Amino acid sequence: MNTPAPRAVLADDERLMREQLRARLTEVWPELQIVAEAKNGQEAVDLVAEHRPEIVFLDIRMPGLTGVEAARRIAQMELGPDELLPEVVFITAYDQYAVEAFEQGVTDYVLKPAERERLQLTAQRIQQRLAKRGTPEEAGTPPLQALLHKLGAQMNPGGAPTYLKWIQANVGSTIQMIPVEDVLFFISDEKYTRVQTAQVEALIRKPIKELVDELPPEQFWQIHRSTLVNVKAIAEVTRDFRGRQLVGVRGHGEKLEVSRSYAGLFKGM
Repeated sequence: MNTPAPRAVLADDERLMREQLRARLTEVWPELQIVAEAKNGQEAVDLVAEHRPEIVFLDIRMPGLTGVEAARRIAQMELGPDELLPEVVFITAYDQYAVEAFEQGVTDYVLKPAERERLQLTAQRIQQRLAKRGTPEEAGTPPLQALLHKLGAQMNPGGAPTYLKWIQANVGSTIQMIPVEDVLFFISDEKYTRVQTAQVEALIRKPIKELVDELPPEQFWQIHRSTLVNVKAIAEVTRDFRGRQLVGVRGHGEKLEVSRSYAGLFKGM
């Protein structure tokens, strides 16, 4: 059975850069279908939501939403049961951003102007990652959100992010201040987010997509579009009879489902 050709969205506010990137990609990866081009970050988010490509090339510096901010919104998109988040490639003229975070395998980068040899390497890396998606061989990588937090901090020196230390939540008819470090996990539904500690179950109105940016990314991993888990609270990761990964949490009997988009967090499971 033939595998469908992968599709991509390109986003750069400079038209000549988009044209050059398209031409170079056609040379090194002729099977790749470039289904849309965006001139800014918000347009990139909208086009990814419309076309659901396997890959998105994002200029790291764009008006309105930066490439990092656009990637954050893309990472929070609702996915169908068989959908996965797109692979992200950042385009940058700033070599200082092309650092260790990119080499961890979460994503890739291309320096402007896009050189043929470097794009060839990027194409090979992305093809390998696409081939491993959803398989036990998929490499365990740090969460995409953690990389985006790091890049955001690098792009705004002196404006280091501050994270929540307390959660103000409703517990019955009272309001309690819950230390973030005590939270085992957060789970959202349509109206509320449940805050679970070993002793308390509480409710807040803040959705997961906002909490992701307000909690330390090395401490809280997103394992599902509706779930954040405290890494220190993870006791085990198992599979059920349907092959889904389930996270067991210390101090609580509930099993948390890991969606396909985040299955690579737990290598070899």
